[in-house]
Amino acid sequence: MQSLITSESPTDSTAQYTGRPLRADQARDAASEFLTALDPPAAESTAQNLLLLVSELVTNALRHAGAVSSLKLRADHVRIQVTVEDPSPTRPQGRAPDWTGRTGGFGWPMVQRLAQSLTVVPAHPGAGKAIIAALAR
Repeated sequence: MQSLITSESPTDSTAQYTGRPLRADQARDAASEFLTALDPPAAESTAQNLLLLVSELVTNALRHAGAVSSLKLRADHVRIQVTVEDPSPTRPQGRAPDWTGRTGGFGWPMVQRLAQSLTVVPAHPGAGKAIIAALAR
């Protein structure tokens, strides 16, 4: 399921994407396509931060929960919101980064720094969690 919906109405300048990427590169491609549909376009720094945020959230869902249930992107004139749902109810936890590069530990702190706001909520009763991150547009 993948869909990109945009509105060109002067009173409703929203864009939305919903999909289920199987890999981080698919999520980045979807985010790139989403960004090209924005009018006015997002600032270059916002676009770069969005791609990194999507990549990290999807990578973490794949690594720690085994799958991505859905990726949702939504933009209005003020912010861009990313929602990644996965099948695990376990909340993300920070850990000491492994500077040798073997076990990671950099993703969640990066997500926390990139996001203007960050919320973790149950996706559906007994069906994992949703991580909702927002960036200023």
